[in-house]
Order: sequence, then C-alpha cells, then structure tokens
Amino acid sequence: MATIEGLHNFRDTGGIALDGGGETRSGVLFRSDALGALTRAGVEAFAATPIGVVVDFRTPEERAMAPDRLPASRSVQLIELPLLEGAMGQLAGEALQAVGGGTDSAALTAAMSRLPTLGELYVGMLAHGAESFASVARLVAASRDDAPTAVLVHCTAGKDRTGVATAVLLSAAGAQRASIVADYASSAENLAGPWAEGMLAMLAQFGIPLTPPLETLVTGSPAEAIEQALDWIAAEHGDAAAYLRSGGLTEAELAALRERLAG
Repeated sequence: MATIEGLHNFRDTGGIALDGGGETRSGVLFRSDALGALTRAGVEAFAATPIGVVVDFRTPEERAMAPDRLPASRSVQLIELPLLEGAMGQLAGEALQAVGGGTDSAALTAAMSRLPTLGELYVGMLAHGAESFASVARLVAASRDDAPTAVLVHCTAGKDRTGVATAVLLSAAGAQRASIVADYASSAENLAGPWAEGMLAMLAQFGIPLTPPLETLVTGSPAEAIEQALDWIAAEHGDAAAYLRSGGLTEAELAALRERLAG
C-alpha cells in the first residue's frame, strides 16, 4: 500500500503471518494517525482505497482541535468511539492546567512522574474497553469485498489506542503474536522525524520536562508495552477471542471477523 500524503503512520494490516500458516488479508483493516493533515492529494488517494468506515478513537476535545478530512467524492461512514484519553491528550491537559494555575517546575515534574507507562495505559484501556473493541470487531466482520467497506481505525498518533485495537483484532483472527508485536513496534519508526519532533516541541513550549520515559510515552512503541497488553488478555480472559466475547461479540460475528481478516 502506497503512503498517503499527510499521514505518517498509515498502513494496511494485510500480510501479517497467521498461526496456522498464510497471512492476513489486505484491503480489510487499516490503521493510521489522525486524518486532519491530509493534503488534497492525500484525500484523493484515500478516496481510491477500499476504506468505507473510519473509526476515530479520539476524545471530542481532540477531534475539535484537529477534525478529520474525509473525501467528499464518495461516502465514508465516520464512527466516533472515544477510548481512554491518549497519552498526548493527558500530557496536554496536565500542561494547560500547570500553565494556567502557575504550577512550579517541581510540582510539574512530580505530576509527570505519576503518568502511567504505555503498558499500564494499554491495560487500562483493555480493562474498561471490551465493548468498544467488540464494536470495532463487528464493523470489520460486516465489511465485504464488493463495496468500499474496509475499516480504518485511528487515534492521534495511531500507535496507542489504535495499536491496542489492532492487536486485539489480529490476535482474535489468529495472527502470530510476534508478527502482531512487530506491526505495533513499527509505529515509532513511522512517527520519527517531523511528527515526533513537533509533538515534543509542543510539550517543551508548555514547560513540560522532556524525560526519556515521557518521550517514550508520546512517541514510542516499545514491544514490551503491547506484550504487557497481550499478557493481560491471556491472564484475564484466556485469549483475544474470549476478551471480545466479554464485550458482547457473538460467535457468528467472531467467525465473520476471522473470515474477513484471515480468509
């Protein structure tokens, strides 16, 4: 899949190795960073994809700051499904509160030290988000090849909420764990450069100290973070399929999800 102008972390999840052999199907499930920076050429390229459903995991505040740009040339269904507020949103909120309240640097540093690790953030999403993740699985299960109904999931960076959602769906479809982890981990490389530099510069403007753990939280996608999320699913539910069932996904919908993603 060619890159789309204006996006840094866009990709098709096809081609990921399955446990039983073979690969996940292309043109069914896509993942991305937010769509607000799409150029005119990017919008045209997006319209040429099979994507017909866009799931936006951002909060209303995030969406208001950077609304998605979608093609006007054909129908695209937008599903707003806010998950746990992303790392960037949390940090921005902390910063704005600190600036507005005159928080001193020591107090701000202490506040930053209480932020969760990525793995902890992901476990928190999973603990409270089974119904939301099942809703996304249902959309993928309902997609088909004879119309542009492929599903794209995104948040702000396309690495955290999007990364957890993608990992859950791929795992439920039978993708190899190592391949799921590798797909997740590739986000940091995709975001490196202007995107990551811009995010860190914004934090610096707020006076937030840019510690290594903070930089990882905002721009990183270390394998151990998604490993922690997958380990939690295994410990609490057995596997991703059972986790999605706990969120209301039926056996028929699960079978359809697997058929769509694994063929």
